[in-house]
Amino acid sequence: MMNIMHPALRRLDLNLLLIFDAIYRHSSVRLAADELAMSTSALSHALSRLRTALNDPLFYREGYRMCPSVYATQLAPSIASALKLLNQELTPQPEFIAAESSDCIQVAITDFTALCIFPALMHQLQHEAPGLRFELRYLPHSPALTELLAGEVDLALGFSTPEDLQHQELEEINWFEDEYVVISNPRRTQLTLEDYLTARHLVITPWNEKRGVLDIQLEQMGYSRQIALKTPSMLSAPFIVAQSDLLMALPRYAAEKLIPAASIKIFPLPFAISPFEVKIYSHKRSGQRGATKWLKAKLQTLADEINP
Repeated sequence: MMNIMHPALRRLDLNLLLIFDAIYRHSSVRLAADELAMSTSALSHALSRLRTALNDPLFYREGYRMCPSVYATQLAPSIASALKLLNQELTPQPEFIAAESSDCIQVAITDFTALCIFPALMHQLQHEAPGLRFELRYLPHSPALTELLAGEVDLALGFSTPEDLQHQELEEINWFEDEYVVISNPRRTQLTLEDYLTARHLVITPWNEKRGVLDIQLEQMGYSRQIALKTPSMLSAPFIVAQSDLLMALPRYAAEKLIPAASIKIFPLPFAISPFEVKIYSHKRSGQRGATKWLKAKLQTLADEINP
């Protein structure tokens, strides 16, 4: 037999508790009716229903006052406390106003997604939302389903993966698309497919993955490349390339951002491959928060400005 939750509440119209609380506080049917914007006859009818439901007179008249019964006196503190708590908790979420907000948004990132987004984003938000705060966390894997589900992050900025379609509870935005290029030290003068295949390579592996999309594409073409160094961080990579014979493939946007910092040269990738894609992931249970929705809209606007 199924266990029925809250049997006492299921047989009671909870609106009647507001009637009880108002009469108890005012000791008056008329004043309670005025507070609740009801007629006195409607309130008296509601009180009659509550008396029947609780099997107690609850209030009796002494002159002009409605005095509580012993049972009503026992109930009153609990009902008042419950109503206060419900009123506080059920207050509608305030509208998000970016210029006034001090919310903290937690975003899962990789080195590349942070480089793509946050310099331009923070430049804009210092004027539009100066109080808005961010906590950036390294994306442990893409698309960070577990972290999004647990509410540990509000958004995840990740790469497109074949597993994305398996996660129906995720919402995703195709945020950024770019072509792959290759960087080398400035002494190199050309980069053919043969040059690429005979060279040694530095590869960024943010999740310590065994193979990247370029290796999969080369394998389908019947080729492979010699990987001399793998690193999870992009911070040191361009400086290593600048002082070695290593090649490194990365999106053009990032490569051009790195030129002022490191002595590198950019070449087209000498074989065809699908564009690099960055997606914005959010979970359906948390992605509707005002700050999160606003940030997703802001990021979409920003993508239109920086997409090549």
